[in-house]
Amino acid sequence: MGDHARAVRTRHAWARLGGARQAVILALLIVLAFGTAIYMGIRHPYRPPEPLAAEPLRSTVVPLAPAGAVPGGTAADLFARSPAAQYRVGAAGVNLPAVGRTEHFSDGQVVSALSIVKDYLVRSSIDPATLTGGSVRPVGLLLKPSQLDQFDRSLAHPADDGRHAATGWLTRFDPGRVELADPNVRVSGTLSATEVGADALEVSADFTFAYAVRPATAKGAAGQRSPAASLFTVRRDLRFRIGRDDLNDHRLEVLQSNLQAGPMSCSAGAASELRPLLAGQRAADTGPEGTDPYARGRTNTGLCGKLAAGAQPGPASADR
Repeated sequence: MGDHARAVRTRHAWARLGGARQAVILALLIVLAFGTAIYMGIRHPYRPPEPLAAEPLRSTVVPLAPAGAVPGGTAADLFARSPAAQYRVGAAGVNLPAVGRTEHFSDGQVVSALSIVKDYLVRSSIDPATLTGGSVRPVGLLLKPSQLDQFDRSLAHPADDGRHAATGWLTRFDPGRVELADPNVRVSGTLSATEVGADALEVSADFTFAYAVRPATAKGAAGQRSPAASLFTVRRDLRFRIGRDDLNDHRLEVLQSNLQAGPMSCSAGAASELRPLLAGQRAADTGPEGTDPYARGRTNTGLCGKLAAGAQPGPASADR
């Protein structure tokens, strides 16, 4: 030992505790951390992020009134004399375009998104059950769950309010008044897909559907001659959003639906179903109901257009 070192060094009480002191400190730290976690959990409880709700569908339905009487004839003859003569039949008319990958989606994922939209178009505008008042469940199964309430309300209580028209979601006729003269719907249109974010694609669909319709057959009239058919044309301009998770779930959101359909009367009302003018019928002289800017309540959103003469079947040739 050196000259200035003490031969005996006094040990403090904490030093004499040794390992016991460290255990006490560790226990205190654990209690403090646990207490802090409980306090922060009470003051700032963790909430898992809620899934993004789907946007509500916004829709417009525009009847197209003919200038004169609706041409009649057989379904085959009417199709042959109409602009739909070269259209494909049914789902074959909904062609998928050539696609490439986007910044965040592979070409296979883009094709999957387009395929989901094709399924929606087929189920909502070509399926005979949907068209004639049958089950609409196949259409609903393609929608995101967050849009189902709006869809169900639109079917149960249709309204011409831009949100709850049944015909904004699908094409259907009143089976008590109209039936298909030919189940083979003529179809033509285009599909396109665009990336709108790292997790979503937007698909646009612009399609025209031509239907051959006739008056519904009355009960007990099965042996009678079928009445003349007429053509009814529906153009649907739709916009969809499909998220990354939707590709696996085979679901979509319908963001916008713009529908034009004729021949119809402007006053027919098309929120619940489409009401074609049949062979030989003319549009009523009355247009949409008047709009009173001084009246409170629901705004009248009725629209109507004029059906171009070229959209109707041409006259039959002399050798027919």
